[in-house]
Amino acid sequence: MTLGAAPQADADLQALLQVKKYREGFALLLPRYREKVFRLSFSMLRNHAMAEDTTQDVFLRVWRALPGFAGQSSLSTWIYAITRNACLSELRKKRPTVSMNGDEDEYDAEVAALASPDPDDSATVSVTQLLDQLPERYRQAVTLFYMEDKSYELTAESLGLPLGTVKALLHRARKRLIELTRESQNAASGC
Repeated sequence: MTLGAAPQADADLQALLQVKKYREGFALLLPRYREKVFRLSFSMLRNHAMAEDTTQDVFLRVWRALPGFAGQSSLSTWIYAITRNACLSELRKKRPTVSMNGDEDEYDAEVAALASPDPDDSATVSVTQLLDQLPERYRQAVTLFYMEDKSYELTAESLGLPLGTVKALLHRARKRLIELTRESQNAASGC
């Protein structure tokens, strides 16, 4: 454990003890994790409203499951695992279905509209726009590791993946982000 992580872990433990002892202490978790849960939800769902709904659902699940939390992992890892599972459930519900009745043209048009850049985009490409172009697994790993400052181990645990897989995902994501940045710079300069 690093020196910088100890105060957070101690604060998490104190919050957990207070939550378990006094259920009203749950309010301590909301400000600490709300934005982080929302960012992870948004990185997976790519929809603001769905991410907001999922964030609320996650805290409801945390509230219900908190008495059974055994403390085998850190509180943040446990909350991220709940968030990830809630997002995956939401994605399964929203998975598009293709009809055999000729609706493929409508579906293709929706996909093309989602893939096309906004007409008012500036020459500068934001990190969010670059992340949007990554495969979901890369985006999740990058969000947890870089944006949430999780260690390799905590990122792996949160995603339910082996450590080596997470390192490979991050390596590939970095390479792809560099490629995307170069592509956007070339497009902006007219090359």
